[in-house]
Amino acid sequence: MILVAAAAIILPLILLGGLNLPATRGMGISAVVVIITSYFFWHLPATVILASLLQAFHKALPILWILFGALLMLNVLRTTGAITRINQGFHAISADMRLQAVLVTFLFGGLIEGVSGFGTPAMVTAPLLIALGFPAMAAVILALVADSTPAAFGAVGTPLTVGLSNVTEKPHLLNLIGVRTTQLDLFVGALMPAALILLLILWFGPREHRLRQWLRVLPWSLLIGFVYSGLALLSAWLIGYEFVSIIAPLGTLLVAIISIRFHWLLPTHQLAWRVRNYQAPAETSTQPMPLLVAWFPYLLVVILLLLSRTWHGLQQVLTRYANLSWNHILGFSTINSEWELLYSPGTILALAAIIGLFVQTRTFKPLLPTAKKVTGSMGGTALALIVTLIMVQVFTNSDLNQANLPSMPMYIAKFVATYLAGIWIFMAPFLGQLGAFVTGSTTVSTLTFAQIQADIGQTAQLNQNVILAAQLIGAAAGNMICVHNIVAVSSVVGLNGQEGAILRKTLLPGLAYAGLIGISGYVLLALI
Repeated sequence: MILVAAAAIILPLILLGGLNLPATRGMGISAVVVIITSYFFWHLPATVILASLLQAFHKALPILWILFGALLMLNVLRTTGAITRINQGFHAISADMRLQAVLVTFLFGGLIEGVSGFGTPAMVTAPLLIALGFPAMAAVILALVADSTPAAFGAVGTPLTVGLSNVTEKPHLLNLIGVRTTQLDLFVGALMPAALILLLILWFGPREHRLRQWLRVLPWSLLIGFVYSGLALLSAWLIGYEFVSIIAPLGTLLVAIISIRFHWLLPTHQLAWRVRNYQAPAETSTQPMPLLVAWFPYLLVVILLLLSRTWHGLQQVLTRYANLSWNHILGFSTINSEWELLYSPGTILALAAIIGLFVQTRTFKPLLPTAKKVTGSMGGTALALIVTLIMVQVFTNSDLNQANLPSMPMYIAKFVATYLAGIWIFMAPFLGQLGAFVTGSTTVSTLTFAQIQADIGQTAQLNQNVILAAQLIGAAAGNMICVHNIVAVSSVVGLNGQEGAILRKTLLPGLAYAGLIGISGYVLLALI
């Protein structure tokens, strides 16, 4: 039965990662197999399967809406020439691709994660890297890998507020778990900038002197990593977990820019290779667009997201009106799909793109053709996303069976826990990562597995807060390998059909992250 339950995990790894099938075929086959096995082995009623299919279609809509907003933003900025001006700004700070990768994906992407979540950061940062001359595959992989450390506190702390709601809703306990999370990730998360640069150099950089190219910038990358981890710990300890992924990237971005300006811990040689057809933005004879105007749409996104997530009155209005959520699908109280249209990051991205278009060009004329172009490019992504979500929803709704079995993910968790409870502090982040790989969400993974993580911690006489922190970080690291995140980001940069190749690249850093967190768990438990 364990193989039946694990089909939703094993098949995508084999079909996408091993056989390199595109997501539409690989996840389509996986969905069919999971439906068949859930019906015959888990005795899942046909009505539950149908409700799960409807739930999957509905859940695809808010994700596609975010994708539409991200693509509209990108194409508007290309139309107005703002992307070129943004590139000039990055080149003015540094033309070194190693530094740009950290600035864009880890720090700017981390800020977007802090105020938004929902897979938005990678969809925003990957196109920026491509505009800077990064290969498309490098842009996607770096964006996905970077969207891990900040995700434990994404969307103003949603993985704790919602993800741990089955375990505790007491603010002081959530804050304590938040502090434990930053302590557990203090050294591993600090390695993320160095890891991003290493992946860039090893897989996409010049072949000559790769180790030397990495070692030259290692001191600076460690500085940035430890500043981020230190600010995360301080903000969780002194302010609260909700603002960790806002304060840490903002403060670290300031340190990074100052360190680059004053050339602290940086080599004299810059790594500035790029794709063959890339031309660095040159200064024009005409008055260039002011840099603040070029960045205005992105700044507006951050401001609107932050206001909508922290201003309680505005939040109530945005969630009350134009609420397209579908609850109790076919009468099942646990089968729901949320889509608060006004509160969605997709709406905020689209609104910022429209306002940005007018601010930069004083006209809305390019809006309609740009929107039509974006909509027409999303067909393949929609299909891949829907079949992926069909598999996910049947898998997660399998607790509504007639065989008196736990859900498939819970069955896997209990099976693993039976044999590995003795080393659970090492295994806890892998369970969190497994949940995010399948469900595509740090919050949903934690909501699914937090109770069993706490129960195992209590049985094994381990500190439950540390175990739950390991779950959170593991789930955050699962963003690297989550299939529907990969599908969405691939679509933004035009790499449809390359999902398997991307998964193979992100799987190694994802597993390494979880393994290092497990080791850190042993150390933290010994110290407290």
